[in-house]
Amino acid sequence: MKINQDVKSTIEPNKIQTQGRKGSQVSFQQAVNQEKGKLRESQLQQLMKNLTDQGEKIARFRSFEDLAKYKRMVRQFIDEAVQNGLTLEQSRNWSMNGNQQKLTLIKQIDDNLIQLTEDLLNEQKSSIEILDVIGEIKGLLLNLQA
Repeated sequence: MKINQDVKSTIEPNKIQTQGRKGSQVSFQQAVNQEKGKLRESQLQQLMKNLTDQGEKIARFRSFEDLAKYKRMVRQFIDEAVQNGLTLEQSRNWSMNGNQQKLTLIKQIDDNLIQLTEDLLNEQKSSIEILDVIGEIKGLLLNLQA
């Protein structure tokens, strides 16, 4: 009998140690996930800052090179946001004819980029109107991020 009691006493502390390790692994994984989330958020914020700066540059200089760079930056922001687990929001609307329409946020951003290109081509548009379209695009991107 004495032998059985010694065996039990050595097994039980080992079980306690393995249970303690599992608890620490879970908290470590949570910490890693939180840091990844913070890093992704800071990357998206940096991309948004760069987009804002590029939008202001478009309004000042009205060059097609700046517009092309802005479009690439918008595409990069959308790709980054979608890759990091953000979902696309879809809404359903009914038209005047009774037909159902499905609108996607990305489509709205694309429409605003087309409007920005047309405004840039039209030399009579003021910088304020161009900044207005850029602001709409930025708002949609922020909506996508949130």
